[in-house]
Amino acid sequence: MSTYFDDLETRSQDARAAAQLGALNAQLARHGMDPLEDLAGLKALPVLRKADLAARQAEQPPFGGLPVSNLAHVFQSPGPIYEPGGVGHDWWRMGRFLHACGIGAGDIVQNCFGYHLTPAGMIFENGARAVGAAVLPAGTGQTELQARAARDVGVTAYAGTPDYLKVILEKADELGYALGITRAGVGGGALFPSLRQYYADRGIACLQCYATADLGNIAYESPAMEGMILDEGVLVEIVTPGTGDPVPEGEVGEVVVTTLNPDYPLIRFATGDLSAILPGASPCGRTNTRIKGWMGRADQTTKIKGMFVRPEQVAQLVARHPEVDRARVIAEREGEMDVMTVQLETGATDPTAYEASIADVLKLRGRVELVAVGGLPRDGLVIEDRRKYD
Repeated sequence: MSTYFDDLETRSQDARAAAQLGALNAQLARHGMDPLEDLAGLKALPVLRKADLAARQAEQPPFGGLPVSNLAHVFQSPGPIYEPGGVGHDWWRMGRFLHACGIGAGDIVQNCFGYHLTPAGMIFENGARAVGAAVLPAGTGQTELQARAARDVGVTAYAGTPDYLKVILEKADELGYALGITRAGVGGGALFPSLRQYYADRGIACLQCYATADLGNIAYESPAMEGMILDEGVLVEIVTPGTGDPVPEGEVGEVVVTTLNPDYPLIRFATGDLSAILPGASPCGRTNTRIKGWMGRADQTTKIKGMFVRPEQVAQLVARHPEVDRARVIAEREGEMDVMTVQLETGATDPTAYEASIADVLKLRGRVELVAVGGLPRDGLVIEDRRKYD
């Protein structure tokens, strides 16, 4: 098996940027938008959030008026939000990840992602087809039957959530079945180091991807296991939560993705997930940008004193004051009362100058603390809830 899925994985960054700009402008044209001169212009376009997409779909079912072509399936995710699916070659770009896992022709993949309503099962099946592997469409549940089928048909690879493979293996042990699974491609949950080691001790190499129902594969691990490499068919920005403003490389922010799938072009779609860009390239030889993987949720909406405070409001507060670089809202308890502190990173010296803006934008009054420029953590949090609920 070749080390790489295709030549795109090892091209120069200049060649990648030129090709992606052409694909991006084709996507923008489908939306009736003007072309961009370079990829940096992407940050000036509006961000599309899940709530916005759900509202658009309610008005114009099922896909909110977005340009969709070559439709083969319609899926429903919680919300509900509806996603289209195609059957073209590697439509969700999952083949690249499965190839990195060492899965290919001659393998039988036990696909334990769901096939009903949600697209995960079809996403991985489409990827298996792209690398020439056969699929046992197992879905979830009926673990005893899953273990027997894995033995009977000679399953060599697993696709599913990180923890369910362990359930199958333990059931096989209980029944005395010897399984031939040596590779696993997982997603949809955290792959903890102890679980990865459990699989390694059983001779199973396990890698994880970062994918969503709306976007398909976004990033994936290679055998180097140093961060996650961005897929070649997406543009990824890391922005300050609640805004569309990119953060400096290395800082934590919200993952915003533009897909280059001509059948379903999503422009600056906010995932609600936190991550950060890793410097340099992967030791495996793939040259695309890497991210640290999933680092939490960007939707930090918090109720304080009975009122919701949202990241978008914090961004509005910063925008009102050019001398303020960033802000952080902290929710705490004193006795039986909620207390809100607003930390502002600025060179200003008078905290009372911001009290009226805070009350107007956040609809609450609270303490104001001025922090020297560079003094707030670069951890992606704009709202920090320090209250204990146990």
